[in-house]
Amino acid sequence: MDQSTSRATDNKPRPWTRHAPLAIILIVAVIGYVTLRDYITFDTLRDNRDALVAFRDAHFALMVLTFIGIYVLIVAFSLPGAAVASVTGGFLFGLALGTTFNVIAASLGAVAIFLAARLGLGQTLAARLETSEGKLKQLKTGLNDNEISVLFLMRLVPAVPFFVANLLPALVGVKFVNFAFTTVLGIIPGAIVFTWIGVGLGEVFDRGENPDLSLLWEPQIIGPILGLCALAALPILIKTIRGKKDI
Repeated sequence: MDQSTSRATDNKPRPWTRHAPLAIILIVAVIGYVTLRDYITFDTLRDNRDALVAFRDAHFALMVLTFIGIYVLIVAFSLPGAAVASVTGGFLFGLALGTTFNVIAASLGAVAIFLAARLGLGQTLAARLETSEGKLKQLKTGLNDNEISVLFLMRLVPAVPFFVANLLPALVGVKFVNFAFTTVLGIIPGAIVFTWIGVGLGEVFDRGENPDLSLLWEPQIIGPILGLCALAALPILIKTIRGKKDI
């Protein structure tokens, strides 16, 4: 073996280094769930709301950067408190700015965990799917043909956990551009709802109550979201019908 080949072999990433980012995320997620779930709560927000508002008024730009940074970490490491963070965005910044900051932070966190999963385990699984046969091959082909629609559905359907919608696409080899595009647009409806809840959070706290997140399931809220789900699923349905006609 010549020196150039030896150097190329030495520079090739070892399997454990490729899996390290996802492994770190999973470890931090478990530790965070155990240690933080009782701290990142609406009770904590209620107890510190005056200090947060005062800090926002005195250092607005720094508060924005701090808020986005913490939210990104929550999403990237699948830590508890994403809903609390979204509502806090509305409480601190209002509906328009709060929604904007929530979408930016959630999207950056989603991209981070997607890339970490794609770098290691995602590459391995995607390669196996590419060379698979039978049902797995059909599943991979169907996903490739309807990638954007499927990704939009995963974002819009409230029953799909956010971390699942971040990890699963990376593990089956979807295109990064499609993932990023559908993530930014797909989380906007939910972000508006949670931010909207946060806008009136001060009055809720004054009554000694916690925000009612079940608002997401009210007909006037879930109806339009399900309508968007149907719209996202329409291309898949049309392709399926056309495919049956061609048989």
